Parts: sequence; structure tokens; C-alpha cells
Amino acid sequence: MANHSLDRWGTVGMKIGLNDVEGHVLHGLLEEASGDIVVRLDRHGFIIHASANIAELGLDLSAALLLPHITDLAERDHAAFLGAHVNAALAGGAHGGWVEFPVIACAERDTCREAHCQRWYALSLRPMCNASGIADGALCLMRSVQQLRSLEGELHARAVTDPLTGLANRQAFCASLRRHLARGGGQMVAVLAVDGMRALLLRYGQRTADEVMWGFAKFLETMALPGHELAQLDGERFAVLLPEMTARVAREWVQDVVTTFAGLAAPSPGPSPAKPKAPQLTASAGLARVECTVDWTLREAELGLVMARAGGGRQVAVAGHRRAA
Repeated sequence: MANHSLDRWGTVGMKIGLNDVEGHVLHGLLEEASGDIVVRLDRHGFIIHASANIAELGLDLSAALLLPHITDLAERDHAAFLGAHVNAALAGGAHGGWVEFPVIACAERDTCREAHCQRWYALSLRPMCNASGIADGALCLMRSVQQLRSLEGELHARAVTDPLTGLANRQAFCASLRRHLARGGGQMVAVLAVDGMRALLLRYGQRTADEVMWGFAKFLETMALPGHELAQLDGERFAVLLPEMTARVAREWVQDVVTTFAGLAAPSPGPSPAKPKAPQLTASAGLARVECTVDWTLREAELGLVMARAGGGRQVAVAGHRRAA
């Protein structure tokens, strides 16, 4: 079995211009190369040979007038990082482990901006030394990690997303507020909630309450303007970050949200005696400016929400003011 494996890698090595010794090194580089791309570099990082499946990246070495550099495969913003890693390895530095970088898998990589053309690959590199022990190039293995990256992205999205509404959760919204505060803050933020949710839950049950929350979230998404950031803070309250809005314009927008929701959620007139009367749904909101800290900002907005509800609901209030709408 071992001899067969060595012969197989010797054959692969011959196909990309390696001698027997280099072919054995290639065998030590990896145990299984199904779907992987094997590349040989010269001492400057230019690609001398590559396995045929490099064509999957839109690269045709047989038609290339000039040897491409290994960094030509990387997406532009990651080319310098990849080049530094390869140069360090060729200079005799550390080369263990894998480095990951995005590749534009398209023949038009210099101009292509399509998201589906970007794929993530991991690179493992082993320097090849001449008789004097000086690095005279390197053997590289490129392995697709696109599926792993996609899974990581999905897991991250789940960690920062409310599962019921699909909006950002409190953790993600607070992280966004911290970023805005780091740049000086000053934006307006609103905390909104459907009035009487506790009573609705007790009367109609959790399923109905969830449907109301989902519907209110979709309503907020419809009302939101470009640049607004929406989140569900908990099972009852929602938050909207309103960048580039003055306090007056922010109050007008939030009041429009509250008024429109009350109109849309109003029960149809003349319910049938056989059917129970549908609940009257309204919403209230509190406004605050992003300043001091995340906790301070949200506390001020939530105090405004408490004031709006204390006034009978269907209102917008700012903490420290009697009424803001």
C-alpha cells in the first residue's frame, strides 16, 4: 500500500515537473489530494507548474505569456497577506500550518465583482532546497474551505439573529451601538413595543403572541428607511437605530410608525356575534440619543417607552420630556 501511494505521488510529481525526490516530498505534504490543487513555485513565488484542476480558478497556464505569481490568485485585499506568508517561507522562515484567503475563481479576476465567484482556499507550503540547502522554490497545496467558511458564516448569523423575527438580536445591536459610540455617537435610537403584550399572551397564548411579534417585526422592516438598523431586544421590545436623522425628524418618523401600525392593526368593524372580538393592537416608543455608553443610551430610550405607555400608549416619548409627539 505504501509503495503504491509513493508511486502515485511520483506520477503526480512528474505531471507538474518534479523529480523522484520532490515527488516523495509531495507525498509527505498531503495524504489525499482529491479536489486539491498542487502548485510548484520558483524562489520568487511565481507559479512554474500546477495540477490541471487549477483551471477551476479560471487560470490557464498553457496560455499564459508571463508566469503568474501566487498572489495573483488571491482577492486584491488579501494579496499582500498571502505574499508576506509565501516570502517568509521561501526565505527560510516559519511555514507550518495553513493560511486562508479568498480567490476570485473567474478568468476575469481583475474586473469580476460577482460574489459567487469568490471562494475561500487554504494554502500549505513546503520549501524545496537545492544541494546547498538554499530554498529554490516551494511546493504548495491549495484546498477549498468554502464550505467551512459558509458554515461559519451561517453559525455567526444564527448567533446574532433572533430566531423568531430574523432581526438582529440584542447582542448584535449593542455591538453596533458600541461602534457608533467609538466614532462619536450622536445618532437617534428608538425602542418600540406593542402595547399590552402581557395581557395578549395570557388571553390568547404564546402562539398568537409570537405571530404578533413576527408581524410587528415585518411591519418595522417595511417602514424602515435605507440605513436604519433594526433589532429585537427581547420578547417584547424592538430597537431601531436612526442614523443621519435630527431629533425632530426621528420623532416624526417614529410617530408615523406608531400611527400607521395602529391603523393597520385596527379590527374590522362589526364583528360577528359568533366570533370573539379581535384585540386592538397599538404600539408605543421611546427615543434617545446615542451617547455616553450603550447601557445609558438604551436606558434612556426604554425610559421614554415607559413614559409613553404610562400616558395611555400609542405615543412617542423622550425621557426628561413630557411628550415628544
